Amino acid sequence: MTTTTPTANVLHTAYQKSVASYWNNEKDPVNLRLGDVDGLYHHHYGIGDYDPSVLEGPEDTRDDRIITEMHRLETAQAKALLDHLVDISPGDRLLDAGSGRGGTSFMAHQRFGCQVDGVTISEYQVGFANNQAEQRGVADQVTFHFANMLDTGFEAGSCRGIWTNETTMYVDLFQLFDEFSRLLEFGGRYVCITGCYNDVTGGRSKAVSRIDEHYLCNIHPRSDYFKALTAHNLVPINVIDLTAHTIPYWELRARSSVATGIEDPFLTAYREGSFHYLLIAADRV
Repeated sequence: MTTTTPTANVLHTAYQKSVASYWNNEKDPVNLRLGDVDGLYHHHYGIGDYDPSVLEGPEDTRDDRIITEMHRLETAQAKALLDHLVDISPGDRLLDAGSGRGGTSFMAHQRFGCQVDGVTISEYQVGFANNQAEQRGVADQVTFHFANMLDTGFEAGSCRGIWTNETTMYVDLFQLFDEFSRLLEFGGRYVCITGCYNDVTGGRSKAVSRIDEHYLCNIHPRSDYFKALTAHNLVPINVIDLTAHTIPYWELRARSSVATGIEDPFLTAYREGSFHYLLIAADRV
């Protein structure tokens, strides 16, 4: 697989083309300013309590303190995900499915010392992340591909671990986990962090629907993750509810200069219980 794969072979539907266009044109400060803190550019949210002292002190540096603290929380989220990839050696291969600008891929390579491949349907993100790999001197070990995570083109059984970090809401879960089951070696590990709506409260709440509209995504019900995993020989070994742990991030973001207006729907959905933030680790059997 290369980054020069023809678009027609990667983007199969009008919806995928619209999502790719969104991310090709995305230059949101909430992603870029946080990444500028230390050069790790993420496309996800954070977990953990924030340090209230960032809201104190000189007004003219307050926002910079908030940005730095938000980045610490989003990096903590990526660390929590990587903590659930087990028995990874330098000779293994990992897949970052929906890799964005590459932040978690670089963290994984630094931790495990193995080959990491990222796939995204955004050609802009591929170029940005591969440029980052060159600058970091790891382009021979961390590579980003213009590819569809539903049909990567990689060899069966070639991956020891795969993760998705807030990307599953853009795809059909049964198609996705069929591909991941094909790619993972026996005993390999898949780790997912995702927002999902609560089946117990019924369908999508108004707040969840606003999140869908904002990001052009299709948030899945919680139960669909477990149905699709078990249908494809992926057995959950850990399920952690991170909902309470992500609320502080959103509270802090709402007080920052990079707030986008979507903070209130997230906070409402989490607090009312219609939306959950889950980490799921599953083994290929």
